[in-house]
Amino acid sequence: MEITEIRIKLMETRDNSNERLQAFCSVTFDDMFVVRDLKIIEGAKGSFVAMPSRKLTDRCHECGCKNHLRARFCNQCGTKLNEDRASRDPDGRVKLHADIAHPINSSCREFVQSAIIRAYHEEQEKAKQPGYVCRYDEIDAGDYEDTYEQVIGSLDRRGEAFRRHGAHDGRGNHRHASADAATERSFGAGILE
Repeated sequence: MEITEIRIKLMETRDNSNERLQAFCSVTFDDMFVVRDLKIIEGAKGSFVAMPSRKLTDRCHECGCKNHLRARFCNQCGTKLNEDRASRDPDGRVKLHADIAHPINSSCREFVQSAIIRAYHEEQEKAKQPGYVCRYDEIDAGDYEDTYEQVIGSLDRRGEAFRRHGAHDGRGNHRHASADAATERSFGAGILE
């Protein structure tokens, strides 16, 4: 495995700020696989890399709605939630986030982290130069050259045409073609009559 590109987005430094987030980054492996939204954070022992993560949730015992583990009341029905419902790590800290992507062992973590920290320091030096432009948010045109029809055509192995994904109703369910046709015929009908 080779790291072929690292893109860094430096955070703006503010005077008297206690902000520990130093930068976001994306890492490309073997020119084929990208992991985005890694964070470079200032820790007690220096900078470290936090892997992309998601907030952990649980469900309300009354209505079943998902709530963040720090929520004191349900977002849907307002029921009071147990404040000690989050699991804890071996050190006793509350576990509020779960990594989406992460190294499997410490040698891989060190390999990735050292490359990212090195790139972070290089980006800090580049940022001091006149005309500096951050490349983090650039879209690689090569990633999106094919049209939708070309991609679907390449997936079609049986010679059958794929149909486009249909519309959704307000609740996210698929709408039927007959419902769409009825809506098109009746939308706005009778407004000026």
